[in-house]
Amino acid sequence: MRFKKLDLNLLVALDHLVTLKSVSLAAEKMFMSQSAMSNALNRLRQYFDDPLLVQVGKRMEVTPRAEAMHIAIREILVRIEATIDTQPDFDPTGSSRSFNVLVSDYSLRVLIPLVLAEMERQGARVGLNLLMQSNTPHTMLERGDADLLVSPDVFTSPDHPSQLLFEDVYVVIACARGPHADAEMDLDRYSSARHVVMVPPNVSGMSAPVEERYLKALDISRQVDMTTFSFASLPHLVAGTGRIATVHRLLADNSGIGSEIVKFPLPFEMPRFRQMMQWHSYRNQDPGIGWLRNLFSTAGAQLALY
Repeated sequence: MRFKKLDLNLLVALDHLVTLKSVSLAAEKMFMSQSAMSNALNRLRQYFDDPLLVQVGKRMEVTPRAEAMHIAIREILVRIEATIDTQPDFDPTGSSRSFNVLVSDYSLRVLIPLVLAEMERQGARVGLNLLMQSNTPHTMLERGDADLLVSPDVFTSPDHPSQLLFEDVYVVIACARGPHADAEMDLDRYSSARHVVMVPPNVSGMSAPVEERYLKALDISRQVDMTTFSFASLPHLVAGTGRIATVHRLLADNSGIGSEIVKFPLPFEMPRFRQMMQWHSYRNQDPGIGWLRNLFSTAGAQLALY
């Protein structure tokens, strides 16, 4: 199909070329030969009278013209994809559809097992691809590369609908046989103790853990002795040591080493941790996404604080 003499199939190629900044990777993504993708790029260059991708050293860089067009092109393609995927009804027991969900390892530990159990209970046959949080989670949502984003409320986008899944609170954990086990966890002890802290790896806007924002606002410092890229590792890095960590209570309860750690209330006030799910606004009327949201809501409801 052509529009103003442009083969619209080339827009899909342009989307992949700009995203991946590689002719070979774009060809692989579209199941084309590299020569066919090179030909598509040449046709796009002739039509737009712009190089679109240029070689800079060992990398390919996007021209300003291509960058400016990309957002609009991706929006058009997402709309088309949403229209194609939307069916009058959705039966998870007979569908072969797969959903891409962005989650942290915290959600992977405390939420996803409940999601899978609910899928099993419903007899759902759909696929579920759990993707690690990227450095551009909202871009993945907007590009249609992710169907659902599970994220703290402070990192959700105002441009798309979201819904609360569950709430958690932070606690302090220490080794059950360590120097802090039988002591009062007051602010002085908290500030002077050695801490293990999770630092999100290369996630845009998340260069520090959520609790760090509140600690800075309260002017509370801590002695960071060790950092890790994984929430789920925190209890295990505290066990058998003199370190402490500030963790989600649900994570501490699901660590699998409950007898090896002790929990304390925070020695200061901190808002509850609110875990949200977010989806693209164009998918609002998609019955499949609606089912997926209900699935996660059902699982999240089982994590209500006691």
